[in-house]
Amino acid sequence: MVMETSLRLRGADSTPSQHGLRIHAKQKLPLASNALLQAHAEIDTSTRKPSHLALLARHFFPQLSANVGAGVQLERGNIFRYSLRGKKAVSFTSDGLLGLNIKGRLLADKDFQPRNKSGAVELAWTILDFRKGQDVRLKAGYELYRKMPYFQLRENNWTLNGYMDGKWDVRFDM
Repeated sequence: MVMETSLRLRGADSTPSQHGLRIHAKQKLPLASNALLQAHAEIDTSTRKPSHLALLARHFFPQLSANVGAGVQLERGNIFRYSLRGKKAVSFTSDGLLGLNIKGRLLADKDFQPRNKSGAVELAWTILDFRKGQDVRLKAGYELYRKMPYFQLRENNWTLNGYMDGKWDVRFDM
């Protein structure tokens, strides 16, 4: 599998320690037919230091359109977290281009105390060949713990995320 890299920019309305340009890399290593090990690394270009390192074991359940993951991560060089996550997709069309995603994540500290919970429900619509060679994906979602609506617009390598509190981010997959 090829390493995935992206440039990510968070808008000025984001938390000061999180805005700015970051370089992100992700590598997936197969473990079994429906399992993989996923490694992430991210460098903050303003500090020239790693801002996020993570290792996650993921298992996929294709017949259920679901996956779960468990792993560890290090944020801003010194904040250790355990990570649990899950996602379930419900397709409304036989081609899977329109559907509902339900996802959740729990981050716990080194003593297994929950530190951050997130969950979302999102409507996702993929439009293949919107224009010749251009695929588009639209998502409208609601983050349950933050009580925050959001949207995502993805066009081939570009992704724009926007939140109702004014925060935004842009990603370019290289």
